[in-house]
Amino acid sequence: IVLTGGDDRLWKTWGFPDGNILMTGEGHTDWLSGCCFRPSGTQLVTSSGDTTVRIWDLSRRGCILTLRGHSRAVRGCSWHSCGDFVASASMDGTSKIWDVNSERCKYTLRGHKESVNSIEFLSFSSTVLTSSADKTLSLWDVRTVSRL
Repeated sequence: IVLTGGDDRLWKTWGFPDGNILMTGEGHTDWLSGCCFRPSGTQLVTSSGDTTVRIWDLSRRGCILTLRGHSRAVRGCSWHSCGDFVASASMDGTSKIWDVNSERCKYTLRGHKESVNSIEFLSFSSTVLTSSADKTLSLWDVRTVSRL
């Protein structure tokens, strides 16, 4: 299964290698910039130009949580390998670590001078990698909310 999101405000799962659409999700009000499956495969996260991050439950075929807190478009998202945390990167110059269980922002990462364009958790660690339009990469320890 392949997951995509695009300018049409939709995410889609595709059967591979046949290329047939298995499921489509709608709810964002602007383009999708990122999407990825929860490690368990039962949910997915999307990020959007509408400033939100959304969690989707595949069995319910719908959005179960909308995370709000960025002031500009969200450029990317990532699940932690444990499945309890989502990271988001925004054009507002911040990144956020969201606790999916409490449905709240746990940490806001500040330090880039321009848009944060991507974010990834390093596998099985508390380290996040961000890239920015300020031409820098940063490694963050999300336990202490500090750059490494």
